[in-house]
This record gives sequence, structure tokens and C-alpha cells, in this order.
Amino acid sequence: MSIFDTEVIKGFIRMCNDGFEQGWHERNGGNLTYRMRTQEVLQCKPYFKVKGEWTKMSVSAKNLAGEHFISTGSGKFFRNVILEPQNNICIVEINSDGDSYRIVWGLENGGVPTSEFPSHFMNHTVRKDATNGETRVIYHAHTTSVIALTYILPLTDKVFTRTLWQSATECPVVFPGGIGVVEWMVPGSTEIAIATSKLMKKYDAVIWAHHGMFASGPDFDITFGLMHTIEKAAEIYLNVLQSNRPVIQTITDNNLREIAKYFGVNLAEEFLDN
Repeated sequence: MSIFDTEVIKGFIRMCNDGFEQGWHERNGGNLTYRMRTQEVLQCKPYFKVKGEWTKMSVSAKNLAGEHFISTGSGKFFRNVILEPQNNICIVEINSDGDSYRIVWGLENGGVPTSEFPSHFMNHTVRKDATNGETRVIYHAHTTSVIALTYILPLTDKVFTRTLWQSATECPVVFPGGIGVVEWMVPGSTEIAIATSKLMKKYDAVIWAHHGMFASGPDFDITFGLMHTIEKAAEIYLNVLQSNRPVIQTITDNNLREIAKYFGVNLAEEFLDN
């Protein structure tokens, strides 16, 4: 047995590789964090190293005090996670004040958690509260088609939500609450962490203009599926635009309501026109 035989580490590695295979993680682009369950921490604890010094963060969250997170490393490449996970991902422990972390496993050749850990941390704290602890995954990827849409659509929650809902029938079922949009900000900054976390109080996913997307969920499959669904809908919309043919039919607002009723989801009416 090794730490790589635990289901949580295997799932984390698989998600990193799946994202790379989609083409969402050029060079060291993107990052992934997972808030571990108590049983998962116990399974991994025999492989923890001697605990080092605490590193102070620029953000804090009392409801994450004492938690453990699996995180990709800053400057590490998603394509290398499946080859050498011990050098490209890590497990960090949060202190009792919820404002510092220390690495307890991984990054054996040196390094720190993702440079966007503050954004992840702030998203985890609001999603934990908003979902009564259900949300455990925060995933950031450079989704090509979504990024392209941020150059041609108004950067509003309503425009992006309605456009994506009308681009693929599955969308109102997968994200009935809509999607948020953050205008361009410096990645990794406290400012973008705060802006994203404000939207994450309401949404499961948030788009970063000209950069990519953040998605959240209770496990790897659901979170990856959310990201994948949104990106595919954006790709479909772009394909329609590139066809140079006029749109002669679409999924209407009433169609969206019918979908929501059939699948038993609460559609956010604020994003519909009539």
C-alpha cells in the first residue's frame, strides 16, 4: 500500500489528467484543490512527512480551520501529475486560526501550493457555507471556448447564463442557478479572490474574463462534468457563429422552463426574458 492506492489521491490525479487531455492546461495553466474528508485524511496520514513551518496567507477563513486540502503545485504542469504526483501535487494542513498552511505531503522536489490558492481558499469557505459543507472541489481551467466568448459577449451573468442555457439542452439541468462572470483582474491577486468568492456565494461556476473558469462541486466527477458541460455549450455557440448562417430556431425561455420542470430543478427566472 502507498498513498497512491487511496481513492482520493487516485481521483485527484485522474481529474488533473482528464483536464490536460481536454487541452485546458497548457504549460502550468490551471489548478485544482480538494477539501478532504476526515476518513481520507486518516488514510493518508501514515504517509505525511515531518510538519514544517506555517506559511501565512493573505486571506483567512475560520470555517476552514484545521482542514486538509489536496492541491496542485505552483508552476507545476498538469501533464506531469500522472507521471510524478509526489512532485507536482501536495496535501496542506490549515492552522487553527484559518489563516496559515503547511505542507504535510508532496512537492518532494520543493515548491508551494498553487499561486491561486487564495482564490481557491476563499471559494472553499463560501461554498462550504452555501452548500452546508457539501462542496469539496474547486477547479480552475483555461477552457478555450469560454475564454473566446469573453471577447464577444457582454460580461454579465445574465448574458452568459442565457447564451449557454440556449446552446445545449443539458445546461439548464446542470447549472440551473446560472453562472457568474468576473471582469479581467490580475490572476492570483487578493482582489480577484474576493470578487470570485462573492459570486461563488450564489453560483457553482464563475467565468474569469479572458482567462478561464472556476467550477465547484461535491466530488471530482460532478465538478469536472460542470466544467465540461459549460465549455461544450460555449463551443457549440461558437460553431453556430462560425457557420455564417442565420439562427432560425433556438431553445426558447418556455422550453427552458419545460426542461426545468421535467427534471425537477429550480431555474433562475432572473436570466429569462419572458
